[in-house]
Amino acid sequence: MLIALGVVLIRARWFDASFWRGIERLVYFVLFPALLVRSLATSPLSSTDAAKLVGVGIAFTAVGMLLSALARPVLRLPGATFAACFQCGFRFNTYVALAVAARLPDPRAIALIGLLIGILVPIVNVAAVAALARGGARAMLPELARNPLVLACATGIAWNALHAPMPGVLSRVLELIGSAAVPLGLLAVGAGLHFEKATLPPIAIAWWHGVKLVALPATAYVLAALLDLSSLERQVAVLMAAVPTATSAYILATRMNAPGAPVALLISTGTLLAAITLPIWLQLVSE
Repeated sequence: MLIALGVVLIRARWFDASFWRGIERLVYFVLFPALLVRSLATSPLSSTDAAKLVGVGIAFTAVGMLLSALARPVLRLPGATFAACFQCGFRFNTYVALAVAARLPDPRAIALIGLLIGILVPIVNVAAVAALARGGARAMLPELARNPLVLACATGIAWNALHAPMPGVLSRVLELIGSAAVPLGLLAVGAGLHFEKATLPPIAIAWWHGVKLVALPATAYVLAALLDLSSLERQVAVLMAAVPTATSAYILATRMNAPGAPVALLISTGTLLAAITLPIWLQLVSE
């Protein structure tokens, strides 16, 4: 409903584009980092179980990359279109992932999803940029080192590892700041959806939605069971795999002179479909 409200607000033109860009930057650079730092710093995390969870996350991401790469020889898409859409099979919407994790009964869910974010953000960004431009991945590394979500995860994990107590005032301030992250983040997701016409065949749309919304969570579900992860870790793994593609995939494609319309179509329709598939996966893994 919050995503839908974001769509309504931007279509009603009550706020201009600069307002939504400001909201996006506020959430990305301030609100979500505060939420991640506090959750990771104060939640008890088992190093063994965390390593298994990270392993599952890397594995289903690799599956997404492989299946996305197969789209080119199977579907015979133009090179530029394939390069732009390639990322839609494995990139994830951080805002949706954190929003759903915040609603899970166990408060450790946010810390665990934050751990996956910190590990996977560099991997998926380098892969996406590498597909769009040769040598681009190397140029992306300094930017990833300044990524606020990666830095927030590193700070929270380091704080946790040092077993340092967090002052009450600081904890409360971070809690208040972080509490605004979920609603504003979801509104920004809705405002960022682009329903554009695209010359993308229906089979390609079905392929990438099948990869992102079916194959990845299925992989996470099976691997989590094989590795005997706890109930919470299984939910987090499947949640991370089942969220729709990041809206920033469209921005990356257009900035690197790749076709943006096909990516916008995959993001928008995938977000709508995830409203159906994500609850189904969460219900399945909770049984």
